[in-house]
Amino acid sequence: MARGRVDGEQKKRLVTWIVVLTIVCGCLYIYSRKGGTSALEYGSKSLRKLGSSYLSGEDGGDEASNKFGEDLQDGVMLKSIPVCDDGQSELIPCLDRNLIYQTRLKLDLSLMEHYERHCPAPERHFNCLIPPPPGYKVPIKWPKSRDVVWKENIPHTHLASEKSDQNWMVVKGDKIEFPGGGTHFHYGADKYIAAIANMLNFPKNILNNGGRLRTVLDVGCGVASFGGYMLSSDMIAMSLAPNDVHQNKIQFALERGIPAHLGVLGTKRLPYPSRSFELAHCSRCRIDWLQRNGILLLELDRLLRPGGYFAYSSPEAYAQDEEDLRIWKEMSALVE
Repeated sequence: MARGRVDGEQKKRLVTWIVVLTIVCGCLYIYSRKGGTSALEYGSKSLRKLGSSYLSGEDGGDEASNKFGEDLQDGVMLKSIPVCDDGQSELIPCLDRNLIYQTRLKLDLSLMEHYERHCPAPERHFNCLIPPPPGYKVPIKWPKSRDVVWKENIPHTHLASEKSDQNWMVVKGDKIEFPGGGTHFHYGADKYIAAIANMLNFPKNILNNGGRLRTVLDVGCGVASFGGYMLSSDMIAMSLAPNDVHQNKIQFALERGIPAHLGVLGTKRLPYPSRSFELAHCSRCRIDWLQRNGILLLELDRLLRPGGYFAYSSPEAYAQDEEDLRIWKEMSALVE
């Protein structure tokens, strides 16, 4: 009789546990249906279709997006953001040259206005997430990323062949390596930086941890090797380049982990406060600093702190050109 009662109690406990587990599983299922649907549908074809509707500028996009992941928590509406069409994997908002052509903006090319930011009208905003390129991998971590990145993450190997004589980058297997060269420093940015320090008579400790240089602006940065080597000396370099035919230079810089910004010295001020930098750098510089009574040099002066440095370098061949000599003399006079 005692054994029968024990068996009965075990059966009751088993049934109780089954009921409890069923309830728990049911609650988890209901929760996932309410809160997890948006995550599951996030990368689905339906969202990509929704992203396409945003690209075409169709009305009613907000209503459609509300259908995905709509929820209320403490009175806040939560929405999942659709993924853009795969063809938009390299879209740069407000720097889309196709948009400029479509809207027929009347821009002064001589003042570089076509390289400045031009945002679309609200009805043409891209309210979707830019998708990564096919085969994108988790980026290599800094500091190793300064010298090597995954080729799949930056599908622009043509730049390596175009700039093969300048030692910008080398494609090796599934990676792209950066020897540290550039347009004007074939033997590596570190040696180039040491040469600049010597030419400008920098104090001996200015380029190490005990120095006073902390912020650097690199204008026309290429793939930002100069900025990468500055970072290794505990200096923050903002690398700047326009959205030109080589807009992917900035993509390389960001993938390497180097601060970079798409921008140009044109008709607008650069988006930095006055006296932000202690050193401004321009290598193999062909910028017309003297246009409009030297307005670009004045902008550079605004950004430099008192006693700051402007490192302007060019190949020796420029010194033999009469026009380049004239520009150099006028720049020197204006700076003085």
